[in-house]
Amino acid sequence: GWAVSSPQNCSDMDRTILRLAIPNIISNLSIPLLSAVDAALMGHLPGAEAYLSAIAIATGIFNFIYWGLGFLRMGTTGLTAQAHGAKDEQEEVLILGRGMLVALLGSALVLVFQVPLARIGFWFMDPAPEAAEIARGYYDVRIFAAPATLSLYVLTGWFLGKQNAIFPMVLSILGNIANVGLNLWFVKGMGMKAEGIAWGTVGAQYLSLAVAIGYGWWKYRGLAHHLEMRLLLQARALGRFFAVNGDIIVRTLCLVLVFNYFIAASGDFGLRIQSGNSLLLQLLFIMSYLVDGFAFTAESLVGKYKGAGDAQNLRLAIRRIFYWGIGIAALFSLVYGLGGGWLLGLFTDDQRVLRVADEYLGWMVAMPVVAAFSFIWDGIYLGATASAPMRNGMLISTAVFFLAWWLLNPVLDNHGLWLAMMVFMAVRGITLALFAKKNGLSAAV
Repeated sequence: GWAVSSPQNCSDMDRTILRLAIPNIISNLSIPLLSAVDAALMGHLPGAEAYLSAIAIATGIFNFIYWGLGFLRMGTTGLTAQAHGAKDEQEEVLILGRGMLVALLGSALVLVFQVPLARIGFWFMDPAPEAAEIARGYYDVRIFAAPATLSLYVLTGWFLGKQNAIFPMVLSILGNIANVGLNLWFVKGMGMKAEGIAWGTVGAQYLSLAVAIGYGWWKYRGLAHHLEMRLLLQARALGRFFAVNGDIIVRTLCLVLVFNYFIAASGDFGLRIQSGNSLLLQLLFIMSYLVDGFAFTAESLVGKYKGAGDAQNLRLAIRRIFYWGIGIAALFSLVYGLGGGWLLGLFTDDQRVLRVADEYLGWMVAMPVVAAFSFIWDGIYLGATASAPMRNGMLISTAVFFLAWWLLNPVLDNHGLWLAMMVFMAVRGITLALFAKKNGLSAAV
């Protein structure tokens, strides 16, 4: 049952939200900015079309691998936040231990099966020959970042579940500054191309992991005595961990499938349109990472209030997070409408690619508000560890995306592809809103 508590007023809740959201936003913003720097480095090389396409292709393959294992962050945040709200320190530590074990096992499997994973990925993405060789060189280097990447997922999720958004922000900024610096050194200083971007990512990931482990031991070493192997491997607890995360895996793989198919289908219209679409996706990712600052806040607060049995503050937090997140998304629509062409020009000086991107820029003006609802709902459901409706909503949305694309492709070409993506985002938000009442989240709006 829910505990009776004194709810915060709106201004107090807004301060609570912003205390977590602002570090999350700053942290998240550094991620697409790094991707933008990579695109800019490749976009100003001779033969920019092939390099931009190759980076999009290789990144799509890594998204399939890493987003598929993204439950290591998402599931860890919700479970840890609930344990934190219940003041169960031992469970917090055990969740971290289980997550790290799965991360190490997952990274070992990724490295062992890197060749078949590459074959499947490149078969699905079907890149043009001039882009395929570049993308494979990038893949063969970056794959060795897997242990650091997956371990960082767990540590970041655990810090967020502990209501600590400051250190993940600092870690992300430091890691991405290191990544940009290494990329510039490898590409500009040493004359490398796509493989230089990959080496920069590998180096920065391991540096970030070392910093995260050092900070975690310094800050939370007093909790180490709670770690017991007998409890760590307890069947019931592991069952809940994998049940929640199994649903998240299905949900995330569907998301990756849609985005990778979008990139692959773009290639059917030629390398130039594929390159232009990849630039527009950079704008979508920038927006999504900032709105996700509020989604991550929802994970932390919804988990905390659910764990504490605080229904009143749970409902208020959800409602205020929606106001903030949708407001940020609307601001992005305005920015893209007024200055989207200028922003695209920062990525490349290839006028042919820019003309293509500009032709379809209107979709990025319309996309933010539609997509923001689904991003925020995701954070709410993750915090509540209500993973089954997330999975079901994503399965429905994915089916609708492919149906929409099948119907629209013959008449609208690349505009139809963008419209199918818009429909996908809308259905994600609608299905999660419809499932909310049954899951005790209907007070959100």
